[in-house]
Amino acid sequence: MLSSFLTLLIVISVARFFGFLFRKLGQPSVMGEVLGGLVLGPSVLGALFPNTMVAIFPKESLAFLKTIAEIGITLYLVVMGLEIDLPRLKRSAKSAVSVSLASICLPFGLGLWLANSIHASYAPTGVGALPFGLFVGVSLSITAFPVLARILSDSPLHKTEIGDLALTCAAIDDVVAWCLVAVVTGVLSSSLTGAGLTIALTCVYIAFMVLVVRPLIAKMLPKLERDSERLPQALLAFAILGALLSATITDLIGIHAFFGAFIFGAVIPHESLIARDVRDRLLDFVSILFLPAFFALTGLKTEVGLLQGSHLWVCGLIIVLAIAGKFGGAFFGAKVSGNSTRTATILGLLMNTRGLVELIVLNIGLSLGILTPTLFTMLVVMALVTTFMTGPLLRLTLKRT
Repeated sequence: MLSSFLTLLIVISVARFFGFLFRKLGQPSVMGEVLGGLVLGPSVLGALFPNTMVAIFPKESLAFLKTIAEIGITLYLVVMGLEIDLPRLKRSAKSAVSVSLASICLPFGLGLWLANSIHASYAPTGVGALPFGLFVGVSLSITAFPVLARILSDSPLHKTEIGDLALTCAAIDDVVAWCLVAVVTGVLSSSLTGAGLTIALTCVYIAFMVLVVRPLIAKMLPKLERDSERLPQALLAFAILGALLSATITDLIGIHAFFGAFIFGAVIPHESLIARDVRDRLLDFVSILFLPAFFALTGLKTEVGLLQGSHLWVCGLIIVLAIAGKFGGAFFGAKVSGNSTRTATILGLLMNTRGLVELIVLNIGLSLGILTPTLFTMLVVMALVTTFMTGPLLRLTLKRT
């Protein structure tokens, strides 16, 4: 039996190897790391060498990986929140609002229709149509802001008007998606009356963070940063402790702790020294050490072998609806707001990126008992397909226009 640290060593090594390969293929390295996690799970290693998989992931190591993964995702969502520039969203909201709304509403509506059609066959026992439908709708509506930013940074659209518009739309989508996850969690964990209270408390907390905490932090920062080019350890500790406190509060409210970490990162001024320094210090460390543990756990929960017969057809339908909803919604919203067909096409392709954010949300759904392992696997496959196709299709579109 392997020690937990040796298990972590194997997980990180495999993730880095596949990340390197995908970088060479022009894909975001994080997607290679996701695939590395799947390779270590029952879909590949478990199917070919089941005893080896059991030896690499004994129960003790799984508990260790779960703890590492939860810490890592919490810190990652702080960084993701720091990437959200609220004033920029406000400045670009007028041009981005129609694209964002359409790219959320259409796939969300298709997700509700899909959930209603498959509820009897794919919803776990005891999960009502409302939370199941809401969660499937959210799953089809997500755009991964960090992966989209990486794709844009490697393309000619970096720091162009179209690229900025896409990032703004993705940021709005991320904020809305996490709010919807909070709503679903509240509905699932309470009666309708209790869910209403949870949702009301969530809205109050968001308003408090944006209207009270954000101005307070903005007022304190110049004084704290005046004589320092790099943050003292105490200020970095303040950022992490603040995120953990926010995560604790949202958990007590009845929504997922991850949302609290995200909203705390979002209220810290985007261009402040603390935001830049926390991003610089945390991102590489979290990406190298913590996220591979999350990818491995996701891979262990994903069994591609389950997708046989009718399940395979349902998985294909999910992929088609996800693409049609996200691309179609963004394309329609862009055209309505007066953009050219070329711009609308590019925005549709970019908004179809789901990536790591989708996997985080799907893991929440599985842990809450909203998703069965089979549906979880279908949605993971959908997330991978829609993300992998973005880069090549974008390059092809740019060449032809």
